[in-house]
Amino acid sequence: MLNVVSSLKGFDIQAKDGSLGTVSDFLFDDSSWKVRWIVVDTGRWLTGRKVLIHPSAVVSADYVARKLSVALSMAQVKDSPDIRQDRPVSRQMQNNLYSYYGWDPLWGGGVFGAGTYGGAMYGGVGRGAIASALSAPAYFGAGAVREAEHGEMNSEDGDPHLRSISEVTGYHVHATDGNIGHVEDFLVESDNRGVRYLIVDTSNWWVGQHVLIAPHAVKEVDWSVRRIDLNVARDKVRSSPSWNPANTITGEFDRQLQSHYDWQD
Repeated sequence: MLNVVSSLKGFDIQAKDGSLGTVSDFLFDDSSWKVRWIVVDTGRWLTGRKVLIHPSAVVSADYVARKLSVALSMAQVKDSPDIRQDRPVSRQMQNNLYSYYGWDPLWGGGVFGAGTYGGAMYGGVGRGAIASALSAPAYFGAGAVREAEHGEMNSEDGDPHLRSISEVTGYHVHATDGNIGHVEDFLVESDNRGVRYLIVDTSNWWVGQHVLIAPHAVKEVDWSVRRIDLNVARDKVRSSPSWNPANTITGEFDRQLQSHYDWQD
């Protein structure tokens, strides 16, 4: 199944013994396009702290009540390694969380259940190869990205591959021959947490239309100007299978879209 990321924001994160807060963002790995962390806004409960929950901790999703239940207690989360709001999320910080909770960093199971977009339910099929790893400033704070520049990275620097979905939403999207719109949302697969498609609003170029672009098509991202460059031309996008956000994405539609762009799963 495919989940629309924006529909999950604001969901209550319910621990075994109470509410931890609400979903505020998701962090994904730009070298694999997989969701690594759920960012939880704890409100006044843990003022000045951000909480990262690994997707493997989610045990159920209630879309009517807008709630994700996790196999954690409030005490566990309160006593977890501190990740402060003014510091970048480093690999060492993430390793501390994996060790504390006993989470597997290589876990590849499902999460979230089923989601909707425009009132429609989506069924997804697999995912494919990804564009090459991208380099950008670290998420949360201004840690230097030495890995990209020197081939190494200090354990306290921000992870250079960790990206905020909220940050990338709104980025301009350019085909090989011009602008086609901006990122409006993301479709993430529940079975493997991978970003299946970027939902692109083309209203400034192709009025009233939305198109789905797979990570396959991402050639590079210019983080300084909030721009995503694709390896396809505008005509290819305009002639892609027609998609209406109110309609269900079936396996057949997905296959037609993949075939049109020659995206191989």
